[in-house]
Amino acid sequence: MNLSALFDLSLRGRAQRLALEYTSHTGDVRPLTFSDVDGRASRMAQELVARGVGRGDRLCVHLANRVEFIDIFLACVRLGVVMVPMNVLYRERELRHIVSDSEPKAIVAARDSDAVYPAGAPVWFVEELAERAASREAERPAVAVDGDDPALIVYTSGTTGTAKGAVLSHNNLAANGITLTTVWRITDRDRYLAVLPLFHVHGLGNGIHSWLISGCTMRLLERFEQRTAAAVLADFKPTLFFGVPTVYVRLLDSSVISDEQARAVGDTARLFVSGSAPLPAHVHEAFRTKFGHTILERYGMSEALMIMSNPYEGDRRAGSVGPPLPGVSARVMGDDGIALGDGDVGEVEIRSSSLFKEYWKRPDATTAAFDDGWFRTGDLGVRSSDGYYTLRGRRGDLIISGGFNIYPREIEELLLEDARVHEAAVVGVPDDVRGEVPIAYVVADDAFDVSELHQVCRAQLASFKVPRTFLRIDALPRTALGKVQKHLLPPWDRRITSA
Repeated sequence: MNLSALFDLSLRGRAQRLALEYTSHTGDVRPLTFSDVDGRASRMAQELVARGVGRGDRLCVHLANRVEFIDIFLACVRLGVVMVPMNVLYRERELRHIVSDSEPKAIVAARDSDAVYPAGAPVWFVEELAERAASREAERPAVAVDGDDPALIVYTSGTTGTAKGAVLSHNNLAANGITLTTVWRITDRDRYLAVLPLFHVHGLGNGIHSWLISGCTMRLLERFEQRTAAAVLADFKPTLFFGVPTVYVRLLDSSVISDEQARAVGDTARLFVSGSAPLPAHVHEAFRTKFGHTILERYGMSEALMIMSNPYEGDRRAGSVGPPLPGVSARVMGDDGIALGDGDVGEVEIRSSSLFKEYWKRPDATTAAFDDGWFRTGDLGVRSSDGYYTLRGRRGDLIISGGFNIYPREIEELLLEDARVHEAAVVGVPDDVRGEVPIAYVVADDAFDVSELHQVCRAQLASFKVPRTFLRIDALPRTALGKVQKHLLPPWDRRITSA
């Protein structure tokens, strides 16, 4: 099934119902019906066709949350164009790799973006794109799109630090959306407050798809802002909210939302979902006390979308990601390639109807990621006797900070570009708000001021990847074969509290 047929359940079947509320550039909240959303998507599709974009072409989209993001996504779906969403925090180094690897027809960006894009692909400003699209006829293009056609290429990194594009088909995304609307009981009576970035599969593959499939009403925010959170929650009265642990930590701050305001939010809300990073047990309990709701924690990946979820009805266990979702098979494997029993920690492997097709132009990486048809997640986990899974961290050294993946190798390679830095190792340390943040150990010339490394990282990396501190040491601990033993690095006992 291609996504257009699935989304038409709302775009055509609920045409006159309120679909979307969004904040315009003037600051006022504007409503759109599903018919309005449908028409905007068709006009955008016509504009893309006029610019020579067609089935199979890639289109890089480097935008914060805004209504035009949805227009472009739906236009790509109808044309069979492959959207390549890019994190708005990415800088030149990261953008250069994604653009050169995906070879897009163009890059869509905001006019006020200060990002530096590589030469080769034209940059289309979204403001001009939207203005020209608005003057076109709202006629759907006649393009035959198959369910196995790629819809998204989502770039994710392995522990090697090399970014790989996970190719997700229409069928992958459709299966995930249908599953979530079913198991989380999302209906057209829900009111979904969308604060997660649409460039991430959490915000796009879960949030936008659940909205379009269910026909609920969505309010789209550019981002979660703690200074306006209480007012937005009181005004919109959401029944459905998807967040990452960082957001829930902020909502527990009494200066953001009072206990009385939280109880009012809880009275109208139906479901709070958390993912993209582990939710600390104390946050789980504190939220239940303050808002009167038990957060539903789930587990997913860019390559597989949603994999496991605590149940809507039943025991939502703090620290557990629940059993596999319908359509997902899972197992825990030992280092010897033998499936482990309950209670034993090993690598989680899965098979799923939402599982990606391949890594873009990386047959070697695709082959390495699978074990006789089972996808190696790289996550360590343990299964309980009643089928709940608890994750124990990465087989590699992935750092998850505020829901974003950080791969130390990428940062280490940047640090080592300075000739005065001889060795570098990056690890994650606990953070009260973001879960983890990176810190760096460096071996450098005596005269070198490590504060200079901070400036280099800020200029070359997304802000969440910049190490919070740099520790100078005499040498990195290594094995006889030269492999760095990060577990033998000098201890870092201080728990960092994010600003």
